[in-house]
Amino acid sequence: MPGVTHWQSPYMHAYFPALNSYPSLLGDMLADGINCLGFTWASSPACTELESLVMDWLGQMIGLPPEFLHRTPGSLGGGVIQTTASESTFVCLLAGRTEAIKRFQTMFPDIEDAEINSRLVGYCSDQAHSSVEKAGLIGLVKLRYIESDENLSLRGDKLREAIKKDRENGLVPFFLCATLGTTGACAFDNLQELGPICQEEQMWLHVDAAYAGSAFVCPEFRKWMKGIEFADSIAFNPSKWLMVHFDCTAMWVKNTRSLHRTFNVEPLYLQHENTGLAIDYMHWQVPLSKRFRALKLWFVLRNYGVSGLQKMIRENVRMAQKFEAFIRSDPRFEIPAARHMGMVVFRLKGENSMTEKLLKKLNSSGKMHAVPASLKGQYVIRFTLTSPRTTVQDITRDWALIRSTASDVLESYGIVSTKKRVPLKEIKEKNESFGTSLLLANIGPNSPMSPKIVDGSFAALFDNNDVVMDFSKKLRVMQKDIHTNSTRSRVRGMLMSGKQYSLDSRIDIAQAVTDEGDQEVLEMAGVNGKEGQKQAIPEGDDEEIATTTILQPHQTQTIREMIRQLDVNLEEGNDDEDQIKDAFGEFYKLFDDFGIIDKNSFNNINKWQRSKTPVKT
Repeated sequence: MPGVTHWQSPYMHAYFPALNSYPSLLGDMLADGINCLGFTWASSPACTELESLVMDWLGQMIGLPPEFLHRTPGSLGGGVIQTTASESTFVCLLAGRTEAIKRFQTMFPDIEDAEINSRLVGYCSDQAHSSVEKAGLIGLVKLRYIESDENLSLRGDKLREAIKKDRENGLVPFFLCATLGTTGACAFDNLQELGPICQEEQMWLHVDAAYAGSAFVCPEFRKWMKGIEFADSIAFNPSKWLMVHFDCTAMWVKNTRSLHRTFNVEPLYLQHENTGLAIDYMHWQVPLSKRFRALKLWFVLRNYGVSGLQKMIRENVRMAQKFEAFIRSDPRFEIPAARHMGMVVFRLKGENSMTEKLLKKLNSSGKMHAVPASLKGQYVIRFTLTSPRTTVQDITRDWALIRSTASDVLESYGIVSTKKRVPLKEIKEKNESFGTSLLLANIGPNSPMSPKIVDGSFAALFDNNDVVMDFSKKLRVMQKDIHTNSTRSRVRGMLMSGKQYSLDSRIDIAQAVTDEGDQEVLEMAGVNGKEGQKQAIPEGDDEEIATTTILQPHQTQTIREMIRQLDVNLEEGNDDEDQIKDAFGEFYKLFDDFGIIDKNSFNNINKWQRSKTPVKT
């Protein structure tokens, strides 16, 4: 669509995820139909009660201490759905300011609020989000940016130094915003060091986990939450990574009375018979009214469950790990900050201007979108997995685009990459199991007219004029509908035997099946390729095994549509043609092996195949 940035595209890698799902949309449609304004319990009891319920569910899902939950007996804490993480930071800063002024006036009752406010100072990391600065501007308080360490994390020693200096200058430290998952590099501040300091100094500790908070539904990522028991408040966005569409920010506080003291206005027309007994969320936020946002969150939690959301997040993280491996495989690039969650930051080695030019060319191509960040003076590209629909093929395609564009950028700077030739003797010294191959002179039009010993693996991957690349061009036009079971079984047996075959042996295997068009066996032989492709690009799930495909993007899209249409036909009972199974079975398995489709997604086809398979007696 013209003028629209497609945030749900698998090629959208800018900012952070903004996911969507049909349960979320349906929940919001129902909420819009009801159109209640939940400012008090009486204005819509279900709106208030459901919000309290789902906030307790969500808090338990990410492992929050019980004092943050509504359900805990004697707890003063609880959760509320705000519009954005920026608003949550602002609300908590105002609550912290209220508590600081109240405490200071207890000691010095003659001092005016404005004078105390002028002395207040808050703190955050130099990697904190810009919304912290905005909250300070609106709250009319001073804000200090504290330098992070080499891991882009805010540490306790630096905070102590800043507090000591400000107290010597007559200022009153009152607020710290710690970040779990920074915008620039998804770094994590050290809560275990910061929390005790905030307690000693009677400072409000707010934790901004806007992006990374969703990942805490997976226990393996909760290591970054150590020290959360010291926090006074925490917020994250289910609208980023939990399949709930914008807007939806989950915020918890340990003591709701601080919010009441900050936002409590109670004219007669807003009072009701349960005032003071039930929750009135108008006292927890800046605006008076609120939408029924809890309904879409409830729909998503009930539809996907904890395990479904964990699976989606872990898959996104796995895709980021694959992209990180691609970056590390190319010596022209570097990763200046550790990868965490689903975000990778990278840059071209050298001047910042080269990475900046690379990003501009990538974005202007219209084929992918990413944004930059500055880490300790280094210009980096943020590559975030933002879609649950992103596949290995999508990541591979993006990496190929990045590499080719980087080559153009480096050439414009007069930097030409050359491949270092390694003597065969040196290779064998480093790897005793490495094999060599005698390539015959008459194989391939570009080969010399005499036999030669070459590094077969190197030739298969890198040499444009290599015999394997020449041979692979023929595979793009071969017939795919001819199958000879005997040949396939023989070749499969050779490949599955565990023996190492030299390069010319694999050429013989490929030659044996070329006329029969057995794409699956050719892939097993590892000799497939694309015209003009200089390096085989991994497309499988196993990072250690590189395979290639000759299918083009428009072909894979056609295949997906064919499979989807057949699945619909079978659901409607249109299965009169029994011969479909025989023609369909082979390429259905092949497409699943390639990762073009996921067989587990087509339940009707799988049931139909099993029903058509004769039962052996």
